Amino acid sequence: MVWQQIYNPVGNMVLSTLLAALPVVVMLVGLGFLHLKAHIAAGAGLVCALLIAIVVYGMPADMAGRAAVFGGLTGLLPIGWIVLNIIFLHQLTEQNGSFKILQDSIAGITEDRRIQLLLIAFAFGAFFEGAAGFGTPVAVTAAILIGLGFSPLAASGLSLIANTAPVAFGALGTPVITLAKVHGYDVMEVTAMVGRQLPFFSVLVPFWLIWAFAGRKAMMEIWPAILVTGLSFAIPQYLVSNFIGPELVDIIAAIVSMGCLIGFLRVWQPRTIWRSTSLKGRDTSEDTTAQPRAVVAHARADVIRAWTPWAILTVFVFIWGLPSVKAALNGLFAPSFPMTGLHNMIEKVPPVVPQPTKEGAVYVLNLLSATGTGILLSAIVGGLVMKYSPLGLIKQFFKTIWLVRFSLLTIVLMLALGTLTRYSGTDTTLGLAFANTGVLYPFFGTMMGWLGVALTGSDTASNVLFGGMQKVAAEQLGLSPNLMGAANSSGGVMGKMIDAQSIVVASTATRWFNHEGDILRYVFFHSVALATLVGIFVTLQAYVYPFTLMVVK
Repeated sequence: MVWQQIYNPVGNMVLSTLLAALPVVVMLVGLGFLHLKAHIAAGAGLVCALLIAIVVYGMPADMAGRAAVFGGLTGLLPIGWIVLNIIFLHQLTEQNGSFKILQDSIAGITEDRRIQLLLIAFAFGAFFEGAAGFGTPVAVTAAILIGLGFSPLAASGLSLIANTAPVAFGALGTPVITLAKVHGYDVMEVTAMVGRQLPFFSVLVPFWLIWAFAGRKAMMEIWPAILVTGLSFAIPQYLVSNFIGPELVDIIAAIVSMGCLIGFLRVWQPRTIWRSTSLKGRDTSEDTTAQPRAVVAHARADVIRAWTPWAILTVFVFIWGLPSVKAALNGLFAPSFPMTGLHNMIEKVPPVVPQPTKEGAVYVLNLLSATGTGILLSAIVGGLVMKYSPLGLIKQFFKTIWLVRFSLLTIVLMLALGTLTRYSGTDTTLGLAFANTGVLYPFFGTMMGWLGVALTGSDTASNVLFGGMQKVAAEQLGLSPNLMGAANSSGGVMGKMIDAQSIVVASTATRWFNHEGDILRYVFFHSVALATLVGIFVTLQAYVYPFTLMVVK
């Protein structure tokens, strides 16, 4: 029997909204304030979500259980698979000493920690977001920053803050392409609209990043470098999104940004070198009085060898992100498993969709085409280049599994929670609460996108979840559907830093286990503040500067 979702189960929208939010609140409070271990907080949130779905929303218990299992499988592949293999590569480079040489080579470009953040966390991270997405940039940049000597909180939190502006065009434009495909938007028009929103924040975020790290005064000391980094990313981001398409926006913008910053450093250097690796004024994750490690000059051949595994990673991740490669690999092996008792057994109903629509639940075991598999192969190739034996690689791989076991469990539980909220309709109840805000809808619709990513951990998933609702609400209020569809994606990028999945990826990459709550408390303000600014900007687009809605032909 097909079960139809109910969005106001207790007959009072305020109370229904509070009940719908309870599982997420339980998890976040447990993580951020009760200092529970991440997998325990996630487990508590999942239990609460099951109770709300079954008791309050009337979801059949077997369907609720199957939805949780479906989400847990998604947590293992692709997310957990990415985390496991990027940490495997990092372990290999650490064990043979090449990572220390890589650290020294980056310090050779600049010893200033602020500029290292611009180069690694923002520009290099944006490249990996564009090529792979789904947690890859945070895993890579946090691992590099911790290796460079940044404190665990700084490496984790700043990697999350930096990984915002590129997210809407991550994984070769997957979030925007999915938004258009699933909900009937014109892909070029909504891509162009996102490309008129995010460039402002591509300039702002590098300033915000350095302010969050070192304070306002230290930020102003290197404003020329920050401005070069931001503008050289924002301008290509606007041009590619408005005149070419969504697929290569981040990759082109990131390459231009890295090239411009490195070139600029040849003619400009800060007057004072910032050597502290801890967050100014609030970081207790390490001794902030520690003396910086002396930078050692290495032979060119040694530097090339140290960068080789990461260059191999870049090539593999880029190749694995190409749609043609994914299609070819899926053609070789990608069995589909419809979740019996869940697939097409749940219906979304108006006002979320124009007419009752069945929810599919098919788990695709696309192991070959998964980004994590490309990372694993790059780690194997890189390991062989680093003179590891096949047996040595196998031993290190199993050691890595043991190292990240609790992180993988946490990701499974969190994805189970997020998937259950989707199939039970509790997330839609939260979205409808935002949709009933009338003239303020441009602001709150943007915050709906933020909420979607915070809940699901994915801008793509948020667009699938709320993209149709944005379109319906915009048409009812006389707003541009493309504006609000784009706002869902642009607002969503600021939720990326607080989604539990990304926080676990960051804590695992920095090996700062059981400190997910510390990371959440640190990034929460930045997430809300930046999302609020996006909401204000979208509101200005809607009512004050409507010329920004014009389609470029």
